Order: sequence, then C-alpha cells, then structure tokens
Amino acid sequence: MTEPKAPEIIVIGAGIIGVSSALALLRAGHRVRLLDRTGVAAETSSGNAGAFAFTEIEPLATPGIMRKAPKWLLDPLGPLAIRPAYAARIAPWMLRFWRASWPDRYEGGVKAQSSLMTLSRAALERLLPTVDGETRIRREGQLQLFESKSEFEASLPSWEARRQQGIRFDLIEGQQAIAEIQPGLSPRFTHAGFTPDWINVVDPAQWTRHLGHQFVTEGGILDTAEVRALTPGESWVEVVTSTGSLRAGQVVVAAGAWSHHLARGLGDKIPLETERGYNTTFASCDFDLRTHVTFSRHGFVVSKIGEGVRIGGAVELGGLQLPPNYKRAEILLRKAKSFLTGFDPEGGTQWMGFRPSLPDSLPVIGRSPTAERVIYAFGHGHLGLTQSAGTAELVAALAAGRTPEISLAPFAPQRF
Repeated sequence: MTEPKAPEIIVIGAGIIGVSSALALLRAGHRVRLLDRTGVAAETSSGNAGAFAFTEIEPLATPGIMRKAPKWLLDPLGPLAIRPAYAARIAPWMLRFWRASWPDRYEGGVKAQSSLMTLSRAALERLLPTVDGETRIRREGQLQLFESKSEFEASLPSWEARRQQGIRFDLIEGQQAIAEIQPGLSPRFTHAGFTPDWINVVDPAQWTRHLGHQFVTEGGILDTAEVRALTPGESWVEVVTSTGSLRAGQVVVAAGAWSHHLARGLGDKIPLETERGYNTTFASCDFDLRTHVTFSRHGFVVSKIGEGVRIGGAVELGGLQLPPNYKRAEILLRKAKSFLTGFDPEGGTQWMGFRPSLPDSLPVIGRSPTAERVIYAFGHGHLGLTQSAGTAELVAALAAGRTPEISLAPFAPQRF
C-alpha cells in the first residue's frame, strides 16, 4: 500500500514574496500549489527598482515626519501625496502612521526591521547558490546624495542607527569624492553616504520568474486562478477560486496589496494601504550609471535594469481603484535630467505598481488570529524584494511548527 499524501499547502500570490515562500516550503518537503490570478511577477514584483535594500532599517514613520507631511501633501507631485478624493478614507491609517512615528514605537520598529533585514540578507546568500543566482545580481553598492551640509547633518542619526546594526558605509564630502564613485552628477550634490554592500538584482521581473521556474522544475504546482474567499475547517482550509474550490492543510496569503480582502473575510482587520510607486524604464541609456543612486530629498532612485536604467519612487497613498497619475513619473524624469549630466529622458516605458503598506512599515508575518491554518506574509511596502528570502524562511518555519529564527511579535497580525 502507498502512504497517503500529506495535505497540500496553497500559497496565494505569485509575486516575489509568494514565489519565494512557495519554493522554501517545497524544499522543506511539503506539497505546494501556488495560485495567482494573472501569473508569476505579473503585478508589483515586475516593476520595482530591483534593490535588496538591506540597509534601509528606518520605518517611513520617522519622528517629526508629521511636521513635514503637510508641506509634501500640498505638492501633488512631491515625494508623498494623497489625492483629496482619498483623504477621508485614509485618515484612520494616517493616525496609526503618526502613532508609529512616536519615539517609543519608532525605536521598536527599527529593531524589528533590523532583525528582518539581517535574516533576509543571510537568507538571500543561502538561496543564491541553489538557484544559480549570482549571475542575476549586481554587487555595486548604493550612493545616497544630499544637497547641503545641513541636509547631510540631518541624516546623521539614521547613519548612526545603521552603524549600530553593523551596516558598513562611508560618509563623503565634496563633489570630487562623489564623482569617484559616480561621475556625471550635478554639482548641487555636496555630500553623500555610500553603502558598499548594497545589492541589486539585474531585473526584478526576470528574477521572480526565475524562482517561479525553479519552483515548478522541482515539483511545485502553479495555477492561474483568482482566490475569492477562504473558509477554515477543522483540519483544512477551503480555498474558493474563480475556477472552483480546493482544500489545503495550510494556506499562505501573500497576495500583496490585495491580501487584506482575504484577511477581512476571515474576520481579521489589518490596516493595509496601497503605496503606489511610479517609474520609467529605459531599455538603454547613455548615462554611465555605476551604482544605485538615491536622491533622498526628492524621494526617488536611479537603478540599472538589464542594459538600461529605471527611474522611480515617491509615495502616493491612493488605494487600488484610482487611475494612475503619470505626471508623478514625468516630474521624476525632469529632475533626473537636471541631476544626471547627459541623460536624455526620451523613449522610456512608464509603470505604476501597488506596494502593500502598513502604518508602521513592518509586514504582517504570522498565523491568522482567527484561522490557525492560515499564515499571513504581506505588507512589505517597498521592501518586498529585499525581505523576500527572509520572509520565505519564516513562512517555512511557521508551516512546520518550528520556532522562527527571529521574534515575530513585531510582525504579528493582531498588533493593530
């Protein structure tokens, strides 16, 4: 007689968090089915900046940010925007965001983010040799630019926080010193911080599809279907999809900005918002980009993607229904043209993605308080790629009933 098969685990969402988690679960010995309504890397994971931003340990809700927010919000094309039509709806989320910026919450957020970043960096290094990954990443560092001494000095506490977490960096003063790392920048930038251990993926869409292919090659099942509801039972979870119903021993919800809808159906109210990011990608570029460049004051980055560059960033809190405002991408291009000598912003492809964002900038990683067979893994904001390998290892530990490598209390679904 053959032994009965172990109950299947269903992972919902084939973005970078879902694909990474599915692969980790498969390699841990589980039978795994990955479901997505449109396919692997078909949503936000296809168009991000391609950065493993392990040095970014500060939450968005930093102390004093609410004093800056009104000025930003009055500028519809500034680094942070909320459209008037959405302001009332997002007010409760903004109150939680403000509370997260208080020193007691902020300090705890930095510690929690640091623990997940440390795990995620180590997890990525464990993953790379098993998926032929080294050829698909760039180890070229990151240059964060400042336009004045006062702006640079205001950033020093964040650099000190990085130092305390063991992150290597060099602080740079003067245009010549900056040009040695990245030539061709406007002389308006007088100071910088360089993090040499920063890593980028060559192309985030290709990277996610590569991991998805690895998952299928190793025996995972990939299906296209829209998940509409979850119904927990005594020893299983019923997954209601657009093509029928399935039963699984456990379910992982990793559906990014759509995840809270499924959580709400289980009775879990998680304040997930949509941090809409805009960018423009150029298949080729004459500007000699040598490192990942961050324009701190202006809230955008320039990164290599394939043989070209991607220019994007800023934060628009606007949910899933409002139409894109591509003027936000266009203003970034105008700035990039004035910041990068010889850059020609013609012929690029515009894109907008939905980053799933929680008020304290920490993802939800843990079992549902109302359905113990459901594991949540969503809400990573603009750090999904960065934290994907670490999140996958945590999901695998939860599914196996093992104690995770880091405390999950700061990431608990019920913390709100």
